[in-house]
Amino acid sequence: MNTIEPTLIKKKELAKRLSVSTRSIDTWVGKRMIPYIQITPRFYLYDFDAVLAALRKLYQVEPESRT
Repeated sequence: MNTIEPTLIKKKELAKRLSVSTRSIDTWVGKRMIPYIQITPRFYLYDFDAVLAALRKLYQVEPESRT
């Protein structure tokens, strides 16, 4: 069986990929706007694709279709 495992990244990498501050990530986590995995009380990991999907759904952004 061929399954694709999610790639988990740290907050700093997520912020870099989304071009936002780490404080924005903290705010979104606090408001439960994006999915995360809490490893310890101060350490979280994020699945980039899941976060991107959550933000697209929250802000109702549809990917541009190329026709």
